[in-house]
Amino acid sequence: MVLVLGLETSCDETAAAVVADGREILSNVVASQIELHRRYGGVFPEIASRQHILDIVPVIEEALAQAKVGWDSLDALAVTAGPGLVGSLLVGVNVAKGIAWARGLPLIGVNHLEAHLYANWLIPPNDTRHAVQKEHIPPPQFPLICLIVSGGHSDLVLMTGHGQYRVLGRTLDDAAGEAFDKVARLLGLGYPGGPAIQAAAENGNPHRFSLPRAMLESGYDFSFSGLKTAVLRIVQRYASGGEEPRQARYRLFTSPTTSPQRQLPLADLAASFQAAVVDILVRKTKRAAEEFQAKEVLLAGGVASNQLLRQRMSAQINVPVRYPPPILCTDNAAMVASAGYFKYMAGERSSWDLDVRPGLTLK
Repeated sequence: MVLVLGLETSCDETAAAVVADGREILSNVVASQIELHRRYGGVFPEIASRQHILDIVPVIEEALAQAKVGWDSLDALAVTAGPGLVGSLLVGVNVAKGIAWARGLPLIGVNHLEAHLYANWLIPPNDTRHAVQKEHIPPPQFPLICLIVSGGHSDLVLMTGHGQYRVLGRTLDDAAGEAFDKVARLLGLGYPGGPAIQAAAENGNPHRFSLPRAMLESGYDFSFSGLKTAVLRIVQRYASGGEEPRQARYRLFTSPTTSPQRQLPLADLAASFQAAVVDILVRKTKRAAEEFQAKEVLLAGGVASNQLLRQRMSAQINVPVRYPPPILCTDNAAMVASAGYFKYMAGERSSWDLDVRPGLTLK
């Protein structure tokens, strides 16, 4: 059994996990900073990096304690090296280098996007088959299509083997998760935007507003800025009350759900927006799965927690669709440890000059 300690500090989650053989989660500890950043409507980088410094050691100690393993039981240490916020990444990478040097552990730098993808190799903690044998839960089969959708990324990836990727498309402007956050803020729904919009849309009519679906038949790249702007224009119509555009725009961000004339149909607008995003993601993923004869489709990243996205993907795609439980969709260290395991088994090692790469992409 190969045990890998994973560390994740790419954004606003301080996380550590111990994973066996790339699939079995022995521990997965996450210290969230959501409440710290909620007042800003998004992540404040300087606050995030400072909080990582405070949380990283206790989180690692808790991960080892929950896994009931000591330092001598570990085979390798994997850490997110990018992409992400530079200050946050530096905390994780420097701590990982220090531990690996002191404990004589192989150091493995991991691409955060790759880690999200490998969340699909992990056996869900509450899976009833977990107590049997992990061999009874087959891993994803190649070739596969993976849709990675989060606050910073919307990538459609063809994966033909471990470490073998071809990026078919990515966002040209806002990522899907970023669009959710911005529209949620516009509608006064709070942060993070994905869960807020999903909750608001539950009783809404997704056909109430006709919103654009950009670039549906144009390759595999995504664009969500036009959709976001279309929502803004609808809110402006309800909120302006004859005011000048500049004044109306200011009022949107102070009291977006009321106006002198009409009440904004919040649930319908949230449902229409969510339906448009999901439609774009599903139709492009379906087309890629068919073109490249994928055996499976994987979802990854925070937006993969969206229930409508999961339902539509499973219903409209003719091959198995796999997605992690919500706790493994958002940033965590178990996925980092899983990706690190497969690199470790392939003989990959990072040198002591491993540095952070905030703009790292999948190639």
